Amino acid sequence: MKRRFPGLHQAAQPAEVPDGVYLVRVQRAQYRWHAQKTFYAVQFAVLEPKQFAGSVLAGRIYCTEKALWKLSWFLRDFGYDAELLGRDELDERALVKLHGVLKITHTTVNGTSLLNFNGFAPAARWEELSGSGSAVSSEVA
Repeated sequence: MKRRFPGLHQAAQPAEVPDGVYLVRVQRAQYRWHAQKTFYAVQFAVLEPKQFAGSVLAGRIYCTEKALWKLSWFLRDFGYDAELLGRDELDERALVKLHGVLKITHTTVNGTSLLNFNGFAPAARWEELSGSGSAVSSEVA
């Protein structure tokens, strides 16, 4: 039996959000254990710029000893509870709805497109960082 679903062909090809700087909100964060590299799978909802609002950016923030600096940078700039951070505690529920600026790039490894989180900044810096494209890349990274 055949069924018709109008718009199905468009849903199969999601519009890719280009490399750049975005104002985002944490939509979901989940700890994932892996033998070599534990990580948080994080989904961000794009708030700005308007043409990408509603898009979802999903990627990993690693929790290995060498990568803790990046996790700490993310938590600090997105306004995570300083008391919990001071006790070295990460509560996944406390991550949801945190806001901040995220710089992303795409990389292709073995034919698979990966999303890299290259920089974080507090949401209060969005106006400053979204102004000119050349200043953005050096300021957030």
